[in-house]
Amino acid sequence: MIDTILFDFDGTIVDTNELIITTFLHVLEGQTPEPFTRELIVPNMGKPLVEQLLMFSGRDEVGDLVAAYREYSLNMHDEMVREFPHVLEVIRLLHKNGIKLGVVTNKMKLTTDKGLELFGLNKYMDAVITMSEVKVGKPDPEGVRLAIDWLHSDPKRTLMVGDSEYDLQAAKRAGAKSAGVAWSLKGEAYLNRYRPDYMLHDMRELLPIVGINEG
Repeated sequence: MIDTILFDFDGTIVDTNELIITTFLHVLEGQTPEPFTRELIVPNMGKPLVEQLLMFSGRDEVGDLVAAYREYSLNMHDEMVREFPHVLEVIRLLHKNGIKLGVVTNKMKLTTDKGLELFGLNKYMDAVITMSEVKVGKPDPEGVRLAIDWLHSDPKRTLMVGDSEYDLQAAKRAGAKSAGVAWSLKGEAYLNRYRPDYMLHDMRELLPIVGINEG
């Protein structure tokens, strides 16, 4: 039986998709040989920020782009992020029923904490693992393993929920189960290539997975 659930952040429990895309477009304007488009961003969503900016820009050093990205993202955060349906109610029920909860994200700590607080999710998360806590982001399993350790959990009783292949790969490498979310911008069919143990079409589908009948 699953007793621990770890969530990715962006695109999984909080809809930051348009914020991310808009920020990349803003920061990379005039920085690439050809006009940069959202179609180039979506397939790479979920990777660490520095890795994405290095790839998108073709540069060897992107410190200035990282700073610009973070500044713009913070300024636009509250205006552009949205809740996904049923996330808060499901997380409340999971917490009420003793399920251990955490976040494992390739996002920086400041904006992760800001988003969790904005939607009232922070008080339910007993472990929040960001790029500040690990040496290598997902798909490396370091963050998932660290969260499991912090929560005194067992990988075999842990479920990692995410919207990208990097979440599913990290879960598998850590020995945990995985769940894709069908509301991923990458699409359900794409995520199914990575053989998640579950595919969620509604956040409420988590409840029966952990044996909770109310919803």
